[in-house]
Amino acid sequence: MRPRKGASGLVVLLLAQLTDAIPQLHKRALATSDPFYPSPWMDPQAQGWEDAYAKAKAFVSQLTLLEKVNLTTGVGWEAEQCVGQTGAIPRLGLTEFCLHDSPLGIRGTDYNSAFPSGQTAAATFDEGLIFKRGLAMGREAYAKGVTVLLGPVAGPLGRMPEAGRNWEGFSPDPVLTGVGMAASIKGIQQAGVVACAKHFIGNEQENFRQAGEARGYGFDIDESLSSNIDDKTMHELYLWPFADSVRAGVGSVMCSYQQVNNSYGCQNSKLLNDLLKNELGFQGFVMSDWQAQHTGAASAVAGLDMSMPGDTVFNSRRSYWGTNLTLAVLNGTVPEWRIDDMATRIMAAFFKVNGTVGKQEPINFSFWTQDTYGPIHWAAKQGYQQINHHVNVQTGPEGRHGDVIREVAAKGTVLLKNTGVLPLKKPKFIAVIGEDAGPNPLGPNACDNRGCANGTLAMGWGSGTANFPYLVTPDAALLARAIMDGTRYESVLSNYATSQIKSLVSLDNVTAIVFVNADSGEGFINVDGNMGDRKNLTLWKNGDDLIRNVSSWCPNTIVVIHSTGPVLLPWHDSPNITAILWAGLPGQESGNSIHDVLYGVTSPGRSPFTWGATRESYGTDVLYQPNNGKAAPQQDFSEGVFIDYRHFDKANASLIYPFGHGLSYSTFGYTNLRIQKLPAPPYRPTTGTTAPAPTFGAPPASNLTEYLFPSASFPPIYQYIYPYLNTTDPRAASADAHYGQNASQFLPPRALDGSAQPRLRASGGAGGNPGLWDVLYEVSADVTNTGAVHADEVPQLYVSLGAGAGDPRVMLRGFRRVSVGPGETVEVLFRVTRRDVSGWDVGVQDWVVGAGEKRVFVGRSSRGLELSGVLG
Repeated sequence: MRPRKGASGLVVLLLAQLTDAIPQLHKRALATSDPFYPSPWMDPQAQGWEDAYAKAKAFVSQLTLLEKVNLTTGVGWEAEQCVGQTGAIPRLGLTEFCLHDSPLGIRGTDYNSAFPSGQTAAATFDEGLIFKRGLAMGREAYAKGVTVLLGPVAGPLGRMPEAGRNWEGFSPDPVLTGVGMAASIKGIQQAGVVACAKHFIGNEQENFRQAGEARGYGFDIDESLSSNIDDKTMHELYLWPFADSVRAGVGSVMCSYQQVNNSYGCQNSKLLNDLLKNELGFQGFVMSDWQAQHTGAASAVAGLDMSMPGDTVFNSRRSYWGTNLTLAVLNGTVPEWRIDDMATRIMAAFFKVNGTVGKQEPINFSFWTQDTYGPIHWAAKQGYQQINHHVNVQTGPEGRHGDVIREVAAKGTVLLKNTGVLPLKKPKFIAVIGEDAGPNPLGPNACDNRGCANGTLAMGWGSGTANFPYLVTPDAALLARAIMDGTRYESVLSNYATSQIKSLVSLDNVTAIVFVNADSGEGFINVDGNMGDRKNLTLWKNGDDLIRNVSSWCPNTIVVIHSTGPVLLPWHDSPNITAILWAGLPGQESGNSIHDVLYGVTSPGRSPFTWGATRESYGTDVLYQPNNGKAAPQQDFSEGVFIDYRHFDKANASLIYPFGHGLSYSTFGYTNLRIQKLPAPPYRPTTGTTAPAPTFGAPPASNLTEYLFPSASFPPIYQYIYPYLNTTDPRAASADAHYGQNASQFLPPRALDGSAQPRLRASGGAGGNPGLWDVLYEVSADVTNTGAVHADEVPQLYVSLGAGAGDPRVMLRGFRRVSVGPGETVEVLFRVTRRDVSGWDVGVQDWVVGAGEKRVFVGRSSRGLELSGVLG
């Protein structure tokens, strides 16, 4: 995002877009974000952070102001090896922090794995398997020298099925996403890498997420989109999985590009100070998305702790922080306790995941090239040396990561329809049809950031990607199995070779398997007019016509869909279409994983979203055209909590396949629902006050000579962001004609207040008030395998709050994936917490168990709830 024309120095940058303090003319009364100050400081007694805080305090107490600023400010785009790096503190042995994508692997490097997407992992409905995926990704990141892995993703949650980056996250259901976030975070951080929960919050589409990016597409707007979200919806839907992330101990959170209620996410004090750090008790650090910072001191006091990548605009040599943050602390615009808290949060996250200063794994790759030798300072073309060591990280202590990838992708494949043709048992003749079954002719990594859909689709596009070390295509894997079984096998890897396809699939004894796809990704890449977000919900490359044609010629047609979310299925009820599978974005083991499901080696998963009959049936859609003149496009989340299956239930709308749906290769019966009410302490709102804000170490020196660039010691690197001053004249150093203006004239009231602060009643622990996790009920049911095949089943627990039209008919609150033998019965136990049966009370500003009758349901999907009972 570019600053306003002519903006330079500290105060002008502060004033440019300080939406908390200075309402913009285009703000509307119902789409504003109330200011919340001061920014909460770390709690030394926060559970799980005590040791990390003590180590961080001891470390930060030794730092100079310049070193603190160096820790909080990125060194600039392309300044070193990773997509983002902080400055080092060599005096104390701390090397640079490497912050690097992505939520499914290590972006832009070699000899690392390409994992299934988060959405595919969610479709496993298997918390333990999601943890294994996170642990393997963390192992690879650690071995590459990554300090912070930029994932997992809960924003976008999935408000609109067309949204381009839904696949990076898990599900439009907040509970399923929350479980995915927590399991991934625990896995990543167990490997010694700080996880980053992103993008906080309301980042639900790519169109207009950045005004500069939108202008590049020809849209005449000056401000980024505003996601306008009411308080109840924020808490019950979008904030829910971030609360789970904080409870899981996540070390960092990334704030998002767009505005929320007309205040930019990375300077929105309501979001960062109030909801995240105060109510949820987040003890880690908040980093900006790349170029999502719009102000200097204003973002610091609003709760931002780290600026990424450090420069205001890529390669601009200018920074809102760096020199300006040093000056802001010296002149009192940013209080000393705030810079101390920023540095302490960063170091506490580092120490929490077993980081040891001086023993960090060295960065052994360069994102900017895969050449072995080159400039370590890529933008400056300085420091020629070995920058890529080509370290193979595809195997860890738990074994080959490809095995985890194959298992996740297979168990995350959803069997939507099956008339009995699956699993395959040595079929006589298989004809595989479609480009999506084969390779990209130019190689799996030929398109930059995967910005194309040539060949089989195994991941979306954008920063959430990784290079494939190899890609097993469905054609290759199924051919290998056919050779082993003695099956006749032919494939036509085109969607348009109509005559050849017809000739092949019209033969006798053919089982035709048609592979189709639909892609999406991040907004900086435009693929066939899809500017990140999908233009529609149809299949790409004539996929629907391909399916109709093949199924008209072949009475045994199986359809496999690789996609970034739901697609329309106008042909689903054709009797010639004998099976439909959604294989998501499976990663490098794509062919092997679909083989395992087609042949019954592995039990399939469950759908993490609803399959509607029409685009309009979802009730939400991407905003594709500006609706507010040149000002910020306004996207009102007027549907509230009613997205995906909640919306379909409220509208009594028909659908094709419900949320949680997925067939098995066996049959199961549900019986004997049991509900036990447990003794639990009463809910106690948090009271009292915090301790005053602490400061660590010696106060900053008043002599500006202490902060001059040490040019005699080393030459400056071109475009590198430093904390130093280039002159002892602060006005000249800031390049700001208004330098010295009183902070009270542009900062909100109480922004500098370091006195003891009242605690929110909904706060008190990691993720919120500890009473929310008191278990109020135990609900169990018996699940019996009534078929002849050993298979997995996924019992799901839903609740109804009984509060009427303001609450969904049912809401997912738990699930288990269980493996059951033929004739075997297993007991499935769910624990229902106070949080599970509470709603957010806007007036009280706390979670409240309402008076309505609460019911619990157990079954196989959101519309397949076989058992029910009252929570008495």
